[in-house]
Parts: sequence; C-alpha cells; structure tokens
Amino acid sequence: MIMEARAKRLSTPLQWGRREKAAVGALLATLLLALVALGAYALSSGSPARADCIDLTFPSTLGGAKLHACGAKARQVCASSGAYRSLAQELSADCRRAGFPYVATR
Repeated sequence: MIMEARAKRLSTPLQWGRREKAAVGALLATLLLALVALGAYALSSGSPARADCIDLTFPSTLGGAKLHACGAKARQVCASSGAYRSLAQELSADCRRAGFPYVATR
C-alpha cells in the first residue's frame, strides 16, 4: 500500500483542535477543584485539642510508651504521681500545663 503525502504528514507537528483543548481544560479544572476541596477538608477536619489532657511519650522496655488521659483521669494521674516516679519531671510539666496540681511524692 502506497502512502501518499506521508513525508508531509510526518513532518507537520500535531495540532490541538477545539475538542482536545476542551478535554484538557476540563481535566485541569476538575483536578484543581479536587485539590481545593481536599485542602478545605484538611483545614476544617479534626477535633481541637482539649486543655485538660495530659499526653506523655516515654521510653519503655519495648520501645516508646504513651500516657494519655483527659479530665478526671488526668487529675487522678497527676494526683497519684508515686506510680510514675521515673516520669516526674515530664509529668509535672504536663500536669501544670493542663491545670492540675502535681504532688511529688518520694
């Protein structure tokens, strides 16, 4: 099969018609809208941090351990500091920040 004007067809660059430009524009607009929606969701989701919580991460036998308590439980942890003697300095700072009295027992 003989290809007529093959050299001319191969030497001219591809041209985007109105349909191709509209498709790419719609795709970019959808992508931009999705990014804006994702950003708005990320900024508005999540709960605010509570002021009466203590949150402490400390070294343990198998790596890091976490002590997290809010409200009455946090007040109880701050009051029974004898159980957490090795964490006294960090726990006292967290209890003060949460507004609970920290009683250091020896």
